[in-house]
Amino acid sequence: MSESATAPAAAGLRAAEQAPRPRPGTRRARTSEWLAGYSFAAPNLVLLGVFLFWPLLAAFVLSFQRFSGFGDPTWLGLGNYASLLSDAAFWRALLNTIVFTTLTLLGSVGLGLALAVLLNTSLPGRSVFRTIIYIPMVVSGVASGLIGVLMFDENTGVIDKGLNFLGLPPVPWQSDGAAAMAAVILMTVWGRTGFNMVIYLAGLQGISPDLHESAQIEGASAWQRFRSITFPLLGPSTFFLLIMNVIYSFQVFDIVFVLTGGGPGNATEMLTTYAYQTAFTTRAQGYAAAIGMVLLVLILAFTGVQWRTNRTRDLAG
Repeated sequence: MSESATAPAAAGLRAAEQAPRPRPGTRRARTSEWLAGYSFAAPNLVLLGVFLFWPLLAAFVLSFQRFSGFGDPTWLGLGNYASLLSDAAFWRALLNTIVFTTLTLLGSVGLGLALAVLLNTSLPGRSVFRTIIYIPMVVSGVASGLIGVLMFDENTGVIDKGLNFLGLPPVPWQSDGAAAMAAVILMTVWGRTGFNMVIYLAGLQGISPDLHESAQIEGASAWQRFRSITFPLLGPSTFFLLIMNVIYSFQVFDIVFVLTGGGPGNATEMLTTYAYQTAFTTRAQGYAAAIGMVLLVLILAFTGVQWRTNRTRDLAG
């Protein structure tokens, strides 16, 4: 064989010998890092599995059964979910939950944004005001409900006593459905505004003052600067607060249970309180689990829509 024919083969062999070889121990190092990472995460994963994923799976299985808490469960398949379609109390609770979520979301997020903008300025004593506004956030839901009872009780409540002192008619907070819902919403907005304000304050302090100064030099008014600079740059904070407030509102229980108990009638019955009454009063725990699964699907659907919308907006931007 000629030298011209063997030259390409020799060149290929030399290139293969000179090519970098994988370092020994790389796979072992990656495995070690993988094991180290999961060993640190293992305690949290165990806790999540025991107290979240396993109960969630058990509730999902229970939603296909008839079970009163005693004896053996009876398999119903989709029977519980079919019963929900004709359950007027369920649809009323769902409507109440949507109304409650919408109004508390608008009220607490809007008020939190307004207070954050106000307290982000050089206002005298703003640290004190921030603390006062945030204090309701550290109060438990049960304590907030008891405070609401002191405020909105028809016979001994502070608000109705104040109305009587002014010569105005009292408000039937416990006997009128709309008034009872208003009381629950007001107490929830009072408790959630501080959290929203703190998140928006963090977002506002991350906005460069140079942007506002440049816009002000160009002749932009305060409202124009807020609409075109401040609010768009607060998009991540707004997205986070939308998700957190909707999840909280869909899961609200303690303040409603203490303040109104879901009454009068079913006027303030939420999906959570209806599931509780179904599980522990009428002892239909399989049916209550089905209500819980519907609530979970609604929360996941809203979160998914918001996540996709926010991602699409970021990609477009």
